[in-house]
Amino acid sequence: MDFLQWLFEARIPVGNGSLLLREVVGNVFGLLSAFGGMRRRVWAWPVGIIGNVLLLTVFLGSLFGAASAANLLGQAGRQVMFIAVSIYGWRRWRASRDHGGQAVEPRWAGTRARLGMVSFMIVGTFALTPLFRMLGSYEPVWADAWTFVGSLLATYGMAKGWVEFWLVWVAVDIVGVPLLFSAGYYASAFMYVFYGAFTLVGFFVWARAQRAEKPRIETLLPDPTLR
Repeated sequence: MDFLQWLFEARIPVGNGSLLLREVVGNVFGLLSAFGGMRRRVWAWPVGIIGNVLLLTVFLGSLFGAASAANLLGQAGRQVMFIAVSIYGWRRWRASRDHGGQAVEPRWAGTRARLGMVSFMIVGTFALTPLFRMLGSYEPVWADAWTFVGSLLATYGMAKGWVEFWLVWVAVDIVGVPLLFSAGYYASAFMYVFYGAFTLVGFFVWARAQRAEKPRIETLLPDPTLR
């Protein structure tokens, strides 16, 4: 209990202010998860889940911290979503690896899936904005909804092995960074700036890996008894 109390209350002095230690640690775990995802390592998923749990307590600020702390329901809700989708991705990658293949083989989503992703981002943001506003999320609420929907889509795309999921993260960061700065979550905002550049690197790494994947060739001779 003493450790948990210290973890929830500990702060890192920065200039005239301070940062929550668990916010910094949660984002470090998130960055490690992204690095593992870029390398297509199964451990990326459980590492990410640890970071999600820590950040969930951060973005529900008034429940786990000061009463005046801003609640970012989209940011908090996406941590719950991350955990659920990460369990799916973890199982999918591990099953692929256990069957003798790579944890995931990068592939392009295709035109139909890309149109579906764009539609999902726009419709999902419009649908969730009034709900998040009713629940008291931080303004601008549409930005909070955008980061939630985009994060759901990007995590699902990573589990499926779509190269485009990295670009979805870029779209999330473009909106999420100003939102986090305005809400006072500076550690997360600075981490997202770095993470935005990292996702571009990840996109090119996966695109190159997709081009390098060799098609599987059947090497067994046909059984003449089956003719």
